[in-house]
Amino acid sequence: MNIYKSPAFSQVHLTDPILASRQKTCLDTTIPSAVAKAVETGRINAFDLENYHGERHIYWDSDVAKILEGIAYALTLRKDEKLQKIFEEWIGRIVSCQQADGYLNSYFSAEKPEERWCNLTSWHELYCAGHLMEAAVAAKDLPGGQKLFDALCRYADLICDTFGPGEQQRRGWPGHEEIELALIKLWQASGNRRYLEQAAYFINDRGTEPNVFAAEGAALETLVNEQADKPVREMTEACGHAVRAVYLFAGMADLAGAAEDKELLDVCEKLFENIASRRMYVTGGIGSSFKGEKFTADYDLANGSLMYAESCAAMGLVQLAVRLFNQTGKTKYLDVLETALFNGVLSGISLSGDEYFYTNYLEVNDNLVCYNSGSPVRQKWFSCSCCPTSYCRFLTQTGRFIYSVADHEISVNIPVANQAELCLKDGHVKLRIEGKYPYDGKIRIIVENSCTFTLRLRIPFWCRSWKLLRNGVRQETPVLSGNWQAGETVELDLDMPAEFLYSDPRITGNLGRTALRRGPLVYALEEIDQSAPVRELIVLPDEPVELVEAEDLPAGTVALRGSALREIFSQEGLYRTEKPVCVPAVFTAIPYALWQNRGKSNMCVWNRYQTAR
Repeated sequence: MNIYKSPAFSQVHLTDPILASRQKTCLDTTIPSAVAKAVETGRINAFDLENYHGERHIYWDSDVAKILEGIAYALTLRKDEKLQKIFEEWIGRIVSCQQADGYLNSYFSAEKPEERWCNLTSWHELYCAGHLMEAAVAAKDLPGGQKLFDALCRYADLICDTFGPGEQQRRGWPGHEEIELALIKLWQASGNRRYLEQAAYFINDRGTEPNVFAAEGAALETLVNEQADKPVREMTEACGHAVRAVYLFAGMADLAGAAEDKELLDVCEKLFENIASRRMYVTGGIGSSFKGEKFTADYDLANGSLMYAESCAAMGLVQLAVRLFNQTGKTKYLDVLETALFNGVLSGISLSGDEYFYTNYLEVNDNLVCYNSGSPVRQKWFSCSCCPTSYCRFLTQTGRFIYSVADHEISVNIPVANQAELCLKDGHVKLRIEGKYPYDGKIRIIVENSCTFTLRLRIPFWCRSWKLLRNGVRQETPVLSGNWQAGETVELDLDMPAEFLYSDPRITGNLGRTALRRGPLVYALEEIDQSAPVRELIVLPDEPVELVEAEDLPAGTVALRGSALREIFSQEGLYRTEKPVCVPAVFTAIPYALWQNRGKSNMCVWNRYQTAR
């Protein structure tokens, strides 16, 4: 069913001004710091069932697995003897925890062996198993990795034996979805179709009667949060825990592709449309409520204390979007992928690579009340560290999203600067993309070897006009086919003005407010750049916006400078009768993903505005 597939991330070497540096920082800092935290907190030592006597937690295995997956990707990108040693040591620890029947979970094996599979709703066993499977697939072809792969195939065999419709099996579904997509990866890597069938069981049986979670005593709200109140094929809205939802939908999309199941693919498309058109922040963040980390209702997209937009959820949305593009070829999925990647994902990690947001607020002021793991300041770690560990595996594989390939076609999904050698049916294509995208819309593509293929370029949804040249000759369509000679060039110029955005009036918190976007980047007013508190500024969208270089941010970062009014009150008091006086001011906006990298500061994406009368 797939039109395209994603290339191996190792086939794409990033050289752009944003993703390349973020990936390098991940290799240099994010992964080593996460390894250190896993040791410091006992997460990796918890697999030592005989000698570790400290705290354990039901979700720790998933943290270790995600770091290990990131290590595997890092070792694929570059050799590192120290990291290779850690890789093999961690695999040894994990495998030593495996029980005789194949069960592999550090918490239940050590703390509650008699309670194995007793609470699928809340105890994360299948979720942890899924992340271990993904790590095993990533590790398989590296020195020492086969040992982990074999162990996780044994664990998968046990899960297949345990759960299903057979007489010797029990019905069961993962409370926190993830294993569905992991089992499909395991099937693709092993060739064992049993794992695909198990993923299909978890997906197709989910939400059917009698309800497994209800039998465990789960309340109706829990069933909704676990996306289990109805069969998945009857779902029409994204509901419940946002990360779990997009992991489930990604697994459904994978199954639809593997089984050529158009009905299931249609459900995935409808659910994605519900997210993108009614339940997604302008930054690509999803999951609007801190309570339950969940989707709530259409247009419920608060900007401050009550919002969530978890970093993991944005990463999950990217993974879902690329799957749906590869199966349908519809570029609207790439538009959302790009928005979430450059804004909702990158905002969650500092430029230093070792500090994180769990909640990605769109407005921070002195009175912000933070809930759960929310904070207006990035943190070094969280007791629930799903977001820091997710970055280890996500940033290392960003090259996977730049292109999609078919037998004789290459889709340039995100035209950032890179060097790539992509495998098509009849051979390899070497491409080099030059430019400063996403800060500049001028993109140059060089074909570096003689070959025959079709090059498909995406015209983003935000681009109103564009110009395309092939070897200096104007082209009217962004689909270029034929025999290519080494050295041929394609030049794409995407018009990229700064634009003011206005939201649907049903998003009541944005009434009378505007946001700034240039290209795929959403901008924010950070107080450190302003001459007055952000809350006192009123931007003037009818006035010109100037491109300037941002101060104290990476060289080449484009900031936006425009006109504003500053609202000044002379009267004190919580409520006042005197009108404020407005005086001319200037605002400076920086890419939202870069805010709070220069010290603690207030910030706002949706700002008050005043138009000319």
